[in-house]
Amino acid sequence: MAAPTDADLRTLAGSLAQRMIASGRTVVTAESCTGGWIGKVCTDWPGSSRWYLGGVVSYANAAKTGLLGVEPSLLSVHGAVSEPVVRAMALGALEHLGGDLSVAVSGIAGPDGGTPEKPVGIVWFAWGRRLPNDDRDVSAACELLPGDRDEIRRRAVQQALAGLLDR
Repeated sequence: MAAPTDADLRTLAGSLAQRMIASGRTVVTAESCTGGWIGKVCTDWPGSSRWYLGGVVSYANAAKTGLLGVEPSLLSVHGAVSEPVVRAMALGALEHLGGDLSVAVSGIAGPDGGTPEKPVGIVWFAWGRRLPNDDRDVSAACELLPGDRDEIRRRAVQQALAGLLDR
């Protein structure tokens, strides 16, 4: 299956925009391997400030800890590309940026950096949401995405947006 095109990603972001505006909810992002691409696709839509509050590109571990409040011990024990870290990123985005929904992404887009345990194409996603009692709920998923660096990143943006639409 071909990687999503710019038009495909724009269509997904448009669906998300419509849903967020209709529901009065807002979105924040915490991105690593996608490098701000999710935020870019969201802000391609005019009026996105009504529903997209902002995002953090936390490529380095220091940014994950400093900007999102990820505990250094999570990074040292599990590594940046892991369920505990991506969950902490999603919660940190809600805490530090506000918003009703968050998405966090951390993965290995390649062409290097992969290991047998964490191959090129592995991407962890987490989607957070603020509950009515101001508690937080987070779900996570791991995908092994095929393709080259660009294709992996495009698929990660697609998965992140699709996951937000499911919330």
